[in-house]
Amino acid sequence: MFFQPLIYAFIFVGVFMMVEGIYLVIYGKMLKREKKINRRLALLEDGKDTEEVLSILRLEREGAEKHEKIPVIGPLVEMARHAAIALTISQIVIALVGLTVLSFVLLSVFTGAVIQIRIVVALIVGYAAFYIWLRGKAKKRISLFEEQLPDALDLMVRSLRVGHPMNAAIGIVAREMADPLGTEFGLIADETTYGMTITDALDRLAERVPVPDLRFVAIAINIQSTSGGNLAEILAGLSAVIRARFKLFRKVRAITAEARWSGWFLSVFPIIALLMVQVVQPDYYDRVSDHPLFLPGAILTAILLVVNIFFMRMLVNIKV
Repeated sequence: MFFQPLIYAFIFVGVFMMVEGIYLVIYGKMLKREKKINRRLALLEDGKDTEEVLSILRLEREGAEKHEKIPVIGPLVEMARHAAIALTISQIVIALVGLTVLSFVLLSVFTGAVIQIRIVVALIVGYAAFYIWLRGKAKKRISLFEEQLPDALDLMVRSLRVGHPMNAAIGIVAREMADPLGTEFGLIADETTYGMTITDALDRLAERVPVPDLRFVAIAINIQSTSGGNLAEILAGLSAVIRARFKLFRKVRAITAEARWSGWFLSVFPIIALLMVQVVQPDYYDRVSDHPLFLPGAILTAILLVVNIFFMRMLVNIKV
């Protein structure tokens, strides 16, 4: 009885790890290569022309936007797009079906739950594991983009100060920076080559990559293109502000580190204590398990633990 929820948790972790393993098997070699060279340059190196590369990258980044409003599937499509993982609707459905079937088989082997519960839990585990995995990939990519942005702005500033035009400065960033920023700025360089204005290309980038600082860059360049001004100084100021914000953010995280770890410990300790009690004395709750208040009390305790996690996160999650 007490180990049933833990078995569900272990099955969820196993399914989640299997998703990561399959991803590494399929894309592992490509990921190793893209650590050395960004995806756009890798495609050009393979012999594809600029127009073909632009079409491929646009399809990967923007091809599934129209499907983001589909119920249930839409959030997965959005996370995959933010993570720059090219997944079609059919591939997402196949993955969900496969993960659900795998979860159902594991539940059938390791639990004695009735078939209705196994079906519901398998659906939840399959969808949740896939969504959390995609969300983690998207969050990691967006965080890396945010860290790369000040360096890219500094590179553009140096290029502008030696007399290069804006198009050339963006092209230098596209060649010199690693993914994800290198490929995204390469898309801007290619789009401007084929007739799109820099401001429009930056607006499209700000829509593809949900980074607030990128929106500020797009607005600054848009204002400068209409009203004039020293663009190098504007971008240098933006870079300084972004770096200062990162510095403040890391300082806040350092200050709140003890509180965050205390919150996680207080949240996890009751579960660890329950496991230890079950291992040391499995019949500890037998005398009270039949009491009518036992199950409501256990449910209330679980709810309070979940509420505690949310409140602790609200207390230490300081926006910078």
